[in-house]
Amino acid sequence: MNDRAQQLKAIDRLLTIMNELREGCPWDKKQTLQSLRHLTIEETYELGDAILDNDLTEVKNELGDLLLHIVFYAKIGSETGDFDIADVANSICEKLITRHPHIYGDVKVENEEDVKRNWENLKLKEGKKSVLEGVPRSLPAVVKAGRIQDKVAGVGFDWEEPQQVFEKLQEELSEFKVEVDAKDQDKMEAEFGDVLFSMINYARFLNIDAESALERTNKKFIKRFQYIEAKAKENNKDLMDMTLREMDIFWEEAKKC
Repeated sequence: MNDRAQQLKAIDRLLTIMNELREGCPWDKKQTLQSLRHLTIEETYELGDAILDNDLTEVKNELGDLLLHIVFYAKIGSETGDFDIADVANSICEKLITRHPHIYGDVKVENEEDVKRNWENLKLKEGKKSVLEGVPRSLPAVVKAGRIQDKVAGVGFDWEEPQQVFEKLQEELSEFKVEVDAKDQDKMEAEFGDVLFSMINYARFLNIDAESALERTNKKFIKRFQYIEAKAKENNKDLMDMTLREMDIFWEEAKKC
């Protein structure tokens, strides 16, 4: 592994390249904070895929892509005189020091929950009007639900035992069934949302990341369905012409692969 001097040299190299690209490359010269936004989101998801696949080489590569974006945003900020990479780094350093008084101060903590509770309380003291202010509006709903639950749990608004959450889930499922039977579309959707929210909450109590768990199932389904497609092609069959029973035979084979 590289030592601290080599790490700093690599960062300096990236900053130099960013300056050169911004000055000489037509595409890089055109970019703005707004034009980079959707690309940054895409890179974040690609990093997430690499982590789920446990592909450490790709994790390294995708982290590089994200680091480039951070440097790119900082370069644009320096051109407008609003901030540069040093301001970005110092900003997070100051936040980390302030939010960890048990490391940089005299606050005592017993466990991880104490740390999380202190973190949220400190944010309120910094002027936040709500512990939920830090939850991005554009987060995917499953991720957002998990973050909301984490945030409120950090200030003590939480169930005490997993069994309580499971009982709440059963209650929400019963309410959902009532609206399904009544065929009230709007209320069905509302109750289904409550079921999902409770499922995500229960997963949190079991230390399961709901987003990762669902994506794991997505990947498993895709792999198995693509097996069906491959087998259909081998047998010169069109999926549209196959019966569900025929497809199910291949599905069961895929489960054994």
